Amino acid sequence: MLLYETIATGLRRQIAQGTLRAGERLPSVRQLARAHQISPATAVQACLQLEREGLVQARPRSGYFVHAAPSAAPIASAPRRRAPGMVDNPALQDLLELPERPGLLPLHAAVADASLLPHAALSAALARVLRRRPTASFDYAPPQGDAALRRRIALRYEQIGTPMTAEEVVVTAGAMEAISLALRTVTAPGDVVLVETPTYYGILQAIAALRLKVLEVPSRLGNGIDVARLDRLLQHTPVRAAVLVPNFSNPTGGLTSDVDKAALVASCARHGTVVIEDDIYGELAWSGQRPLPLRHWDTTGKVITCGSFSKTLAPGLRVGWLAGAGWTDALTRAKYFSSCSSASLPQLAVADYLARHGLERHLRKLRRTVADNGQRMRDAIVRHWPEGTRCSAPSGGLSLWLQLPPGGDGQALFEAALADNIGISPGTLFSSRGDYGDCVRLSCGLPWDARLEAALRHLGTLASTQL
Repeated sequence: MLLYETIATGLRRQIAQGTLRAGERLPSVRQLARAHQISPATAVQACLQLEREGLVQARPRSGYFVHAAPSAAPIASAPRRRAPGMVDNPALQDLLELPERPGLLPLHAAVADASLLPHAALSAALARVLRRRPTASFDYAPPQGDAALRRRIALRYEQIGTPMTAEEVVVTAGAMEAISLALRTVTAPGDVVLVETPTYYGILQAIAALRLKVLEVPSRLGNGIDVARLDRLLQHTPVRAAVLVPNFSNPTGGLTSDVDKAALVASCARHGTVVIEDDIYGELAWSGQRPLPLRHWDTTGKVITCGSFSKTLAPGLRVGWLAGAGWTDALTRAKYFSSCSSASLPQLAVADYLARHGLERHLRKLRRTVADNGQRMRDAIVRHWPEGTRCSAPSGGLSLWLQLPPGGDGQALFEAALADNIGISPGTLFSSRGDYGDCVRLSCGLPWDARLEAALRHLGTLASTQL
């Protein structure tokens, strides 16, 4: 046995025996080297071996920490097969984001904390644009959006091998306006729209507002959309459009494989179903390997790709987009009839920021921080929540999806947490009929600190009290 393997074996034994517990820091490389009279390089090799085995995690400038024993993934408690119908979930009718409350810990909001976003650089871009282009900043933008910004958006997709031209990009007020415009363009009231379940409640609200029927296809939790089930549904039901989140879906964080993405696009094309993909989390792969959008496999011009800078740069700027190939003219008209155009100043500022900074350097730091935070949260859930709690293990995005043990009630936990100034999202919001009553969604977009750790411990106590 090599020397570093001997050291790794000793540490592995301490983890198995509980001497080193979940979330605890391993001895530093310097301490290991001194204690075992080995070189720092050998100590690093031992830690890297444990990291490859999934027993520890490296945290930037902090060292190596013990992973929690992996929590089981939530059971795929998909609702029974239903015929298409109108959205019938009273909780969605009046739902708005939780109002501003002093001291509220926003674990309900699937956004990155302001401290993780490049607000200083964006503020400088806003000031620069106002100084250099005051007339354009306050004038109407073209309905399709600022040309320089559209070029930058198209270039991001070109860089991952997915052809897109600036001429087909339409700038919107965030991703939800993009999805709503796409639905309004390709459907008529009474049409059937397919969604995965669970899915983001904003998509369900948009479908309900347009008087469309919804058909749900289960997600394979952790593995994305169940493409075989989707194809069977399309064979038996005429579906006009499918609104899908293949990359780190909200709320489960599931990632659909490339093989399944290709099959999904082919199936929808074969059955005449327009695909509206929400690619808002595509840039947030924790590994740094950006997954391909569905558009990559589109050969018929039937995939409309929607996205936004809300999760990566600034939610308040409301800069999103859609790219619809053959639908571009109709989508531009829909945008014009809806709001004439998006605000000029945010578009010009984002284009300026992208020209000067790009995205990669910022995204590398954001991805690392969110990935680290997600693992810390999962560790805390394993330690502090009642036995039998199941937690998703996403590889990207901003959400953790939890299933409580038998007897757990997500709505009751939401109400109890809110009374203590902690915001979470009950699982019933993520279904057209109020399913997933034993689930909750937590955001992992907040920076890790003592307050967040205490909140997760308290939520675990509240969940235990229920049982």
